[in-house]
Amino acid sequence: MKDIINVEEIFAENVFTFGKMKEMLPKEAYEEVISVADFGGELSKKTANIVANAMKEWAIENGATHYTHWFQPLTGTTAEKHDSFITHPDKDGKMIMEFSGKELIKGESDASSFPSGGLRATFEARGYTAWDITSPAFLREDAIGTILCIPTAFCSYKGEALDKKTPLLRSMQAISEQGLRIVKLFGNTEAKKVTASVGAEQEYFLIDRDMYLRRTDLIHTGRTLIGSPAAKGQEMDDHYYGCIRERIGAFMKDVNLELWKVGVTAKTQHNEVAPAQHELAPIYETANVATDHNQIVMETMKKVAERHNLTCLLHEKPFKGINGSGKHNNWSLNTDNGCNLLDPGDTPNDNIQFLLVLACIMKAVDTHADLLRQSASNVGNDHRLGADEAPPAIISMFLGEQLDDVIKQLIETGEATHCLANNHLETGVSVLPDLLIDPTDRNRTSPFAFTGNKFEFRMVGSSDSISDPNVILNTIVAESFCEAADRLEAAKNFDEEVHNIIKEYVTAHQRIVFNGNNYAPEWVEEAARRGLPNLPTMLDAVETLTTEKSIKLFEKFNIFTKAELESRKEILFETYSKTLNIEANCLREMIKRQILPSEISYMNELADTVNKGEKAGVKISSAINLLEKVNGYSTKLAESVDKLEVILKEARAIKDNKEKAFAFRDKVKVCMEEVRVYSDELEKITDKDFWPIPSYSDMLFEV
Repeated sequence: MKDIINVEEIFAENVFTFGKMKEMLPKEAYEEVISVADFGGELSKKTANIVANAMKEWAIENGATHYTHWFQPLTGTTAEKHDSFITHPDKDGKMIMEFSGKELIKGESDASSFPSGGLRATFEARGYTAWDITSPAFLREDAIGTILCIPTAFCSYKGEALDKKTPLLRSMQAISEQGLRIVKLFGNTEAKKVTASVGAEQEYFLIDRDMYLRRTDLIHTGRTLIGSPAAKGQEMDDHYYGCIRERIGAFMKDVNLELWKVGVTAKTQHNEVAPAQHELAPIYETANVATDHNQIVMETMKKVAERHNLTCLLHEKPFKGINGSGKHNNWSLNTDNGCNLLDPGDTPNDNIQFLLVLACIMKAVDTHADLLRQSASNVGNDHRLGADEAPPAIISMFLGEQLDDVIKQLIETGEATHCLANNHLETGVSVLPDLLIDPTDRNRTSPFAFTGNKFEFRMVGSSDSISDPNVILNTIVAESFCEAADRLEAAKNFDEEVHNIIKEYVTAHQRIVFNGNNYAPEWVEEAARRGLPNLPTMLDAVETLTTEKSIKLFEKFNIFTKAELESRKEILFETYSKTLNIEANCLREMIKRQILPSEISYMNELADTVNKGEKAGVKISSAINLLEKVNGYSTKLAESVDKLEVILKEARAIKDNKEKAFAFRDKVKVCMEEVRVYSDELEKITDKDFWPIPSYSDMLFEV
């Protein structure tokens, strides 16, 4: 008998949805909740208590004993502190279970124990979590029991944002306000808000957990610091979309069930390009809910993997020489009455509102390409971006043949009189239908590609929160909308001014459009001629946060204060140094405690073979040559590790965070690569029985 899964029944069963609120709350309380969720404001104390009690009753009925304010500090992960619903026994000794509106809306955490970049002194400990009413509470079931998780923002005692959610909500408010001005100018007076919608495709690796536990580098850093390539990689293209193995399929099935229960719309699953690599993609949701759900996706995949004796790797480049993992951030804008601002329609040349929106986005991306690049920066992504698998560090936009043709008409004549039509694909097979194909192809090498009714930002790292790129996208486009709306609202002739703005923007910012191969070396040269910024590494991009242009942008829309930007810059420099320091320590430990001792044992074995041969009057040349090679590489490996220790000590001694980070990048990281070269050469010639850690072949193909 097959297990029958009724997705309609289980979907969101562990979510305190607005539908459940409607069933459990008095009408007046429910309407107040919906009003605050849609248009802002604060719940009355009375309603907050009603909601909290209903949420508690629902949670307890479903087995919950504790609740937590679930938030996203600047560590890049999530944080939680569990409190039980118990308060005190009554006079008869019966336990009272309570949960007040105050406990629902506001929590307190130690703000000094999370990254603050200098915003908080160690003794300034108080921080607050505040309920995000637009992101539903959910129940998480695992070994600790059932916990009611309440998505919240996290800020300091003085109101500074110490998390990923607060600036995201601020940016969503900004894009809604400015986007609403645009749609109303085009006659959509019924729209009350514009929402940024996001779908985040999540790539990941799965390897056997027993092998993972034998790799100190994977445990401590998430990536292999040493490792010779397997005989086979991804060159046969046979893993991509290939048949999913039983063990992986069982994992995916359990992940889907877990996600559906908490309202995550997991839709697509498949094998990715690299061996042992896979992908999960959801349906679009509002940006803050999508961000929360992506964190749930990552946490769920890690948890479920352990049940199957697997480990889920979310590092951007866990294995050298094969594709790393990204997170494609699909972004669009929609009104609450059903209008997608990025839908070009059948004839985009006649869709003036769409052309204005497109022109504004071109202006935003070109003006703030540096910020968009920074939003996809992290230490792991430095190993991936531009490595023949992901967009390079240069921001450009792909529009496709149809829109590119429309843009060229606008630049040349000031108006677009026609557009390329859809064609039919003739298969040449009588039993197959002819297919109506899109008017443009897709470009998998573009960092920021238009894909029909949305833009796909492909640079985001697998392990990253999608909050940062969406904060930037929302904010920079809000700025362009604001400038265009200011002009249109003051214009005497709306039609003339809107055409002027469109032509002006697309002409001034056409350099950002590139429909070719972003991986080609020629594009790097062409981008330089166009004056586009090229920020190869994370550290090159950090300073973009605090330029005069950026500070002005963020303060105008109340996204970040200058102090908040400075703090984030300091955190990024610290994070880089700390990450490389951990990696260097781990590498040194592996070489000295595992690789070199094993090589000494191997050389003893080889020497015994040589000596036995000599006693027998036989010169075993192969053993002699191999012994000399192993000894040579082992000597160089030991010397390179000694060199790494000296350079590491020097880098640690640097006090300035920025200077220290660059020392780790330019000296420590370079030395680590040198160590890796000698270790990987040794792995190629060492008897497998003597090699102390699982190889790439073991990890990538024995799952």
